[in-house]
Order: sequence, then C-alpha cells, then structure tokens
Amino acid sequence: MPALSITFDGLPSGARSAIEAETGPILKIDNVSTGLNSSLSALGHTADGVLFLKGLRADHRWVWTQQREADINPYVTPLAPRLLFHVIADGWDVLGFEAIDGHHADYSPGSPDLPKVTEALRELASLPCPDIELRHAEQRLAGYVAAPADAEAFAGNALLHTDWNNHNVLVTHDRAHLVDWGWATRGAAWLDPAHWIIWLIAAGHTPSAAEETVASLPTWALAPPRAVDAFADASANLWDEIAGSAPDDWTMNLLNAARVWQQHRSNRS
Repeated sequence: MPALSITFDGLPSGARSAIEAETGPILKIDNVSTGLNSSLSALGHTADGVLFLKGLRADHRWVWTQQREADINPYVTPLAPRLLFHVIADGWDVLGFEAIDGHHADYSPGSPDLPKVTEALRELASLPCPDIELRHAEQRLAGYVAAPADAEAFAGNALLHTDWNNHNVLVTHDRAHLVDWGWATRGAAWLDPAHWIIWLIAAGHTPSAAEETVASLPTWALAPPRAVDAFADASANLWDEIAGSAPDDWTMNLLNAARVWQQHRSNRS
C-alpha cells in the first residue's frame, strides 16, 4: 500500500522547526505528488535556493528506506542528487536533497530520453558497491522463482537501483539523474537493465525492442540467458502479488508488461 500523503504545513511543528534549522526559513512550499514510497514530497524555497523534501513517519514500516538513502548517497552522487540533511524529529523522518530541475523520463519508443537513461545505467554499473547494509537480490526474489536454486543466479556484488519507475529518473538537458534509492540492492550487474526492460514494455516497446534498447550495455551482454529467463518469471510472479485481486490500471499495466516479457523469454529458441 502507498504511504499516506501529507503536506509540509501538515507536519508537526517540531518537525518543521528541525527542517528549518537546517535550511533557514522556508519561504514557499510546492507540494508535489508523493508516489508510493513517501508521505511528504515537496519543494522548499529558501533564501539560498530550492531543495526537495522527502519524509515518512518515524514509525512507518518503510522508514528504514530513509536511512538507506542517507547511507548510500555519498556513493552515488552526482548520478543522484546530493543529500543536504537528514532529520528525525517530532515523529517524522525527513531527508533534504538538492533539487533537480528536470522532467520525469519518457520511456516511450523513440523518446530522446532513452539514450540518457542508458548512459545512467552505464554510469551506475561503473560505481563500486559500497560496504554498507544493503538487501541482496537473491534474497529479495527468492520467493518468486520456481526453484530456490534459480535465485542464486541473481547474486553478485554490483550496486543496483532496482526501481526504474520513470518518476525515479529525472532528465535534464545533459543527463539522467536517479532518485529514490531506498530499495538499493547488491546483486548481479545485469539486473538493473532487466528491471528497466519491464518498464520499457509498459511504455509501449515490444519485448524484442526493449531488449535491444539495453543491448549496448556491457552488463547486459554478460547476462546468462537462463538467468534472465528466471528473472522474467520471478518478475511476473512479483507483479502478480503486487497487483492482488483488484489491481489499479497502473499496476495492471506493469503486470501485463512482466507477463508479456515472461512469454517472450519462454518462446525464445
């Protein structure tokens, strides 16, 4: 279930005061769509510029993702926006990031954003995986494979983002930036291109065209075909679980994309 949204003015006074102790007086707030993983999502305007605020209640079951983002940020800038502060006050956990003046990536066929996203994947693959607490891909997907041994193909020591929702990719004039690192994972390097393929299919690509989009990435070239097949199966099972018995249109689109890719992989010669 998505986190319930709140505006900046709806925060307890102690949380607002702790934020402004870091930023100085906030002169204007633009509350923006929170997506699924945060309750507070807002642009704060101060005398020094604009910053992005992201927060969850300190007792929320996903609050650990806030600490994960704080821990990983020094290792992923400038691919990710720089973290300015992390405060926990009056029952709220809030991160403050430099604001990126860009648009959400367009994944549709022929989009001029696709080469920039591909380059971001290439840049991510060049980053060493930091020695911090991260989930492991083979553990995250173990419940969705046909046999436990299949999940071992997802193990590795690469740093993965894993959540390639186009709202997590902000495109500026010269590059793509990755935001929302709460689900960062340690695993096989080819998994991030594989995750992106499902989003490409959901945006209108055929499975073959989606795979061709990532074909130039060295990490994808090294992906064992049988392991990719197992990942496609696991992804279809995962999205089926997320969809549940009454999926909304957004979730159903991702489930259908995962199933189409699963079928494509099962039909390959």
